[in-house]
Parts: sequence; C-alpha cells; structure tokens
Amino acid sequence: MARLGMVIDLRRCIGCNACTIACKQEHGTPEDVHFARVVTREVGTYPATRRTFLPVLCNHCADAPCVEVCPSGASYIRADGIVLVDREKCIGCRACAVACPYMNRHFLERGLLRHGYNGDGLSVLEAVKFAEFEEGTMIKCNLCAHRVDQGLEPACVVTCPTECRFFGDLEPEAGRLQSLIRDHGGKPLLPECNTRPSIYYLDGEPRQA
Repeated sequence: MARLGMVIDLRRCIGCNACTIACKQEHGTPEDVHFARVVTREVGTYPATRRTFLPVLCNHCADAPCVEVCPSGASYIRADGIVLVDREKCIGCRACAVACPYMNRHFLERGLLRHGYNGDGLSVLEAVKFAEFEEGTMIKCNLCAHRVDQGLEPACVVTCPTECRFFGDLEPEAGRLQSLIRDHGGKPLLPECNTRPSIYYLDGEPRQA
C-alpha cells in the first residue's frame, strides 16, 4: 500500500491563495475554518523588504501525535497514510488540537452549522456541505480522501496555477516525490517533533515578491 504525501515547491508559490479557495469549495467548511492556508510574512527592512509564502495543511504524520492522544479512537491513520477523524467517535475533547504541533485541527463550536456565511440561513451548497460535519467535533484536512479514492488528486493540487504541489506515493526511492526531496533538499516542517510528516517543502528560501 502506498504512503501518500505531497511535496510543495516554495520557489513556485506566488501566494495567490487559489489552494485555499479550492479547498473551501471542495469541502464547504464553515466560516473561519480553513484546511489549506498560505502564511504570508513581510520580511526585511525598508526599502529592502519582501514577502514570503508558506502553504500549510495537515501534515498527515506517520507518527501522528493527534492519533496517539485521542481517547476515543476517533483520529486514525488509514492504510495509505491519510489521517482522518471519525465524527461518530469524536467526543470533542480537543486533545488532538493540543497535541498537533502544526495547529491544523479545527473544533466545530455549537451553533456554527446553523447559519451560513450570510448569517441568514444556509444556502443550498452550505446545506449539502455542512451535512458532512457534526457540531462539537474536530475536523481537519483529509487530503481529499474522497477524491483520492476516485483516482483524483487533492483539490489544492489540481488548482495551483504554478503547479507548485506534487502529490503521490512518498515511499519509493525512485519515485517522483523522493527524487524531488533528494535532489532539491526537501524538508518537512518542524522535523524536531519527530512526527514523520507526509508533507515536504523544497528550497528553504521561499519565492520572493
């Protein structure tokens, strides 16, 4: 069984947030819940300033601390390495959010699913998407498991205009992802946490704007 992962080339990322919007559209998450985000920073001293971009999402760790601390077994790792949450088992204790060093867990507050973005009831799309969630539970990026199961790539990957995201099997030494990591010095975020993330980044110097 493949261990699915992603390599993100920071030299190509332009901070357009297309991945954030595509993820929002695909999953229909409630207001202020973003599975895919782009962290933008202003660095340097005027006039030599620049912006850096860091796309972040759940790292789908092989040694996931969120899974280890979950008291109900709601958080689990499926055979292909995708970390998921079973909403039927989740008790909303938020232990996983505390354990995640990447801050990629989201708690659905009571009442959050009762109104849409306009505050006057749910749109047709929101009614369909919100039905997948349960108030009082945790949600997170699922690496578009429903798309993967259909032989498709995650929404954030297919929508990226600069093609900075590469998705596939992380394990084969001769595979595309391992070749990118090896040839370009790919690294995960917070390697000191020893979580064995499935998301890697190329070139520690992000693209400048």
